[in-house]
Amino acid sequence: MKKMTGAQAIIKCLQEEGVETIFGFPGGAVIDLYDELLDSDVKHILVRHEQGAVHAADGYAKATGKTGVALLTSGPGATNGVTGIATAYLDSIPMVVLTGQVPRALIGNDAFQEVDIVGITRPCTKHNYLVNDPDELVATLREAFYIASSGRPGPVLVDLPKDVVASMINYPKKKPIQMQTYQPHIKPHPGQIEKACKSIVKAKRPVLYVGGGVILSDSHKELTELAEKLSIPVTMTLMGLGGFPGTHELSMGMLGMHGSYTSNMAVAKCDLLIAVGARFDDRVTGKIDAFAPHADIIHIDVDPSSISKNVAVDIPIVADCKYALSAMNKWFEDYGKLDRTSSREKHAKWLAQVDEWQTKHPLTYHEEGDIIKPQYVVEKLSELTGGDAIISTEVGQNQMWAAQFYKFNKPRRLLTSGGLGTMGYGLPAAIGAKLAFPDATVIDIAGDGSIQMNIQELATAQQWGAPVKVAILNNNYLGMVRQWQELFYDRRYSATIMEVTPDFVELAKAYNAVGLRAKTKSEVVPVIKEALATDKLVIMDFAISREEGVFPMVPAGKATTEMLLV
Repeated sequence: MKKMTGAQAIIKCLQEEGVETIFGFPGGAVIDLYDELLDSDVKHILVRHEQGAVHAADGYAKATGKTGVALLTSGPGATNGVTGIATAYLDSIPMVVLTGQVPRALIGNDAFQEVDIVGITRPCTKHNYLVNDPDELVATLREAFYIASSGRPGPVLVDLPKDVVASMINYPKKKPIQMQTYQPHIKPHPGQIEKACKSIVKAKRPVLYVGGGVILSDSHKELTELAEKLSIPVTMTLMGLGGFPGTHELSMGMLGMHGSYTSNMAVAKCDLLIAVGARFDDRVTGKIDAFAPHADIIHIDVDPSSISKNVAVDIPIVADCKYALSAMNKWFEDYGKLDRTSSREKHAKWLAQVDEWQTKHPLTYHEEGDIIKPQYVVEKLSELTGGDAIISTEVGQNQMWAAQFYKFNKPRRLLTSGGLGTMGYGLPAAIGAKLAFPDATVIDIAGDGSIQMNIQELATAQQWGAPVKVAILNNNYLGMVRQWQELFYDRRYSATIMEVTPDFVELAKAYNAVGLRAKTKSEVVPVIKEALATDKLVIMDFAISREEGVFPMVPAGKATTEMLLV
């Protein structure tokens, strides 16, 4: 075995795992690693804040399906990344986060820039490690990548004491990873597949409820095949958008708190709910005992702890979505004896009801002369990009308008913070995606409040050649909280008025980017066209209707059928 330093071994291990790009910010505890990076083929993207590094790694992972990697120094460097780690954890994003740590002899002594980052992140990582033995360094890293990307993906943190990174070690040969305490179950039980398929055959009003697991498992083709074969209408969670084509005749759009009227009514009236890679989040279910009250429930998920956690299910299938959906499609081919014509005929009455809901209550908004409505901006972004851009979002009203009015026909086109709802996510995530796909159009749909959380990453975009387009839906409010205050707090706008907001056009110029502004509806399309025509970093500032709301909306604690409409 060849002797090398721990730093050299880490870089070699990253290359062995196929890592081409990492995101980070240097510091004393990781200076040896940064020294080795200069002589490696691994591209390091210097961000302006550690949270930006983790969000960028998240966006890179979501867009590519690969494991994202972030490198942070000890103490505040590591703690600055915790929000990004928690964001990735709740959305099941494969990621390895390397953090520097003080030398082993100083751990526990309140040394300079020392924190127990393993303890801090234990609740928000899939697993984490403190490397105490230099000889276990490479094996630990290999395990970290395996855990992050297998089963239900998630972030894994590896804490690296400075003296371990500086130690001389033997680089071990790669072996198949075998862990007695971690063995993901990815293939479905044939008996459960048969039960599920027979239940589908009997159903008169079935609905496919699709979550982010379909995208993470790359099973969108299998899902589409099943839906089309059996003529089953499909609704998606926020994280599942793009898992089934948004413009498909069977698509009902998003469900839940800000889901479509059609989706929420269909789930409420269905007799069979087929949940695929979804976790029955509270934003989807609303009042639990009123969620799908007439339905038997099939639940496919690779994580056994997610099944029956929030909603009791009738037919659990613990498996990777791709394997489970493939098995179901095969069952129908071999034994189901159903063709598409008979399925359409069987579900004709149900599909007619779905169409009626859609016709009576489509996603819509009220036009007001030349005032810019945010929904209109998103519609035009969708239209002018052919629905084929990679869209990241911040969090708040901008996120929901993007989910409702941009038609996602392909997976991995929407990058957003679902579970944690992290403001400041969109810009660094967009940068991560743009670096992964330099030729793609990448747009961050933002609010004037959330964009300011990580706006410093415009410098990262400029330095590393990631000319993303930022579309700010600017209403000078923290819009989503303001909407709740309007509806439920008698318009008492406490701490939601953004009284001081930068001139985003001038701010763009300060970063040597292009700044564009639309104040009227007639200016929206020209601004978008100009932004898309340039290969430069762009901020588009849209002065939208200030008190526009996101509708439909299900009030907290209510059933999803108790929607407030436009």
